[in-house]
Amino acid sequence: MNIKAICLGAFALSVLGGVAFAGALDEPSNMQPFYTDAGMKTMKPKAEFKAAWDAMAKDKQDAMMKECQDAAMSKPYAEFCAN
Repeated sequence: MNIKAICLGAFALSVLGGVAFAGALDEPSNMQPFYTDAGMKTMKPKAEFKAAWDAMAKDKQDAMMKECQDAAMSKPYAEFCAN
């Protein structure tokens, strides 16, 4: 019974801990305005990208900029962070 409780506790912590590490760049609702397609593969043109950025709340902009400055966090979003 002890092993089951330990395994269940470890699983619960891993599930809850994963959510805590999700950043602003991982949130689809933050990223969708910058892409032309639902699969978020094609970036919008520079003018539309800037308009979407300017329409975003300052706190979200700050969080996204912070993550873009972190090499490990920004690697999957290199194209986005380059803009």
